Amino acid sequence: MKIFTILSVLAIIIYGCASGKQIQERKHIPFSNDLNIITPAEWGGSAITDSLPVHEISKITIHHGGVYFSPDSDAVAYIRELQSWSRNNKHWIDIPYHYMIDFEGKIYEARPIRFPGDTNTSYDPRGHALICVIGNFEKQHVNDKQLNSLSRLIARLMKKYHVPLNEVKTHRDYAETLCPGKNLYRYFQNGSIQKRIKDVLSNK
Repeated sequence: MKIFTILSVLAIIIYGCASGKQIQERKHIPFSNDLNIITPAEWGGSAITDSLPVHEISKITIHHGGVYFSPDSDAVAYIRELQSWSRNNKHWIDIPYHYMIDFEGKIYEARPIRFPGDTNTSYDPRGHALICVIGNFEKQHVNDKQLNSLSRLIARLMKKYHVPLNEVKTHRDYAETLCPGKNLYRYFQNGSIQKRIKDVLSNK
């Protein structure tokens, strides 16, 4: 009986230590396989060595990269460079966004969503899940693959964090900026992105 008690205590201590270690690791949202989210381990992201106070998601906010991106460019190289620039030049803990979407509609996990994002503008990103669609949509046009992935990702985040549709907005709704570019913003203005999101949610 004493041996059993000692083993039980040791098991609890070991589990507690293991759990503490896991807190420092990236946590991934358990999306279903149809989103095919590419994790930092898969796109070659380097580990986070710093942290911020965690936050609770209550809003979903859309950005664009703001840099012209050719559809045949290497999205993975771009995201790696963005991570390096974010840390070395801006001294942020990671890429400022939680998710990024390329021209093929591929979704990449960036900063762990439990940490607030960063911004060069005046709004406070705490509580915001930040999604960046790669490209400069003042000059470029969003394609259907990107819109589909964006709608599906927003719908999943809404469901996961109980975010209402009226809290799905864009960067320019919170700050003086052109982001996410007129050619992406118009889908929010005319209600078509909201319709896509509703269609995704109604099919779940």
